[in-house]
Amino acid sequence: MKPDLSPSERRDWVRLARTEMVGPVTFTDLLRRFGNASTALANLPTAFRARDKGSISIPSLEDIETELSNGAALGARLLLSCDPDYPSHLAALDTPPPLLWALGEVEALQRPSVAIVGARIASAAGQRFARTLAADLGAAGYVVVSGLARGVDGAAHEGALSTGTVAVLGGGIDDIYPREHGKLYDQIVAQGCVVSESRPGQVAQARDFPRRNRIISGLSRAIVVVEAELRSGSLITARMGAEQGREVLAVPGSPLDPRAKGCNDLIRQGAGLCEGVDDVLRAIEGFRSFQSPVAIWVAEQAEPFEFSPDAFCEQVAGLLSPTPVSKDDIIRAAGGQAAPVLAALAELELAGRAEFTLGGTVAAT
Repeated sequence: MKPDLSPSERRDWVRLARTEMVGPVTFTDLLRRFGNASTALANLPTAFRARDKGSISIPSLEDIETELSNGAALGARLLLSCDPDYPSHLAALDTPPPLLWALGEVEALQRPSVAIVGARIASAAGQRFARTLAADLGAAGYVVVSGLARGVDGAAHEGALSTGTVAVLGGGIDDIYPREHGKLYDQIVAQGCVVSESRPGQVAQARDFPRRNRIISGLSRAIVVVEAELRSGSLITARMGAEQGREVLAVPGSPLDPRAKGCNDLIRQGAGLCEGVDDVLRAIEGFRSFQSPVAIWVAEQAEPFEFSPDAFCEQVAGLLSPTPVSKDDIIRAAGGQAAPVLAALAELELAGRAEFTLGGTVAAT
């Protein structure tokens, strides 16, 4: 499929994607068979047309023009899976969503991302952990992806507002749920990006959330589950992430708290244990590449200067003591640059010279 589609070809792409009983798998199969959406629409198999007691329902051109007009009125962009600015991590899936509506900073969809998901009725500690982890991931250069739900999702978005966050909705790009997240939604549109597979104006139904969850995981290099009961949407997101080849991590919790049972079970099944940002970075980048962010950060500075990663690690080590302190305190004491400090702390932990607590503090060993 050529990426530079004409307006009529783009409309046919949307028509095929919105056709009854044509999901991402069928859509991909039809494109492979017929080469483009226009030919696929004209040659849908007779047996397929005859399913469900009659011909299959294909949206009219007027329906598609209405969707496109509604999206444009919101200021949203339509991204087809053949477009160059469609999220590359999502496009790499075997059957990516044929289209996405995006509102806000679309460039955020191309940046390295980590998903943080969890319970809607989350504990105060769980929300604080999600907010802190999101801020730390943002400082390390990652966009945080979540679903704008109550609890863990909302806290994750809040923690990453200043560094970049993506909200994936089940309904249309303008379907704000819960309503109390209206202000947060506006902030994400202004500072990050909101995306949806659904048509603008569509109100989310229960069936839409599994589709949303696969986009959350598909956009991300890793999925962190903060709190989740044994039967929850967060575990569906984690399962989808594992099927997509993403790293899955879970925050351990008390066996007395039902919200910890899902996370503890994920760890039991082989998910990575997450006690903070360092666990996520190690899971994504591996031992060797994890030692490189300090040098990478130096190389990206606007003005070159003499810098020794080893010397910087020793400087950070000198700021540690047996008394635990927060990572923010270490960052401030080291000059206020989060990325190299977090990388140095991770190297010190790997060397057995630093120890992180469950509360996210760090101390010398």
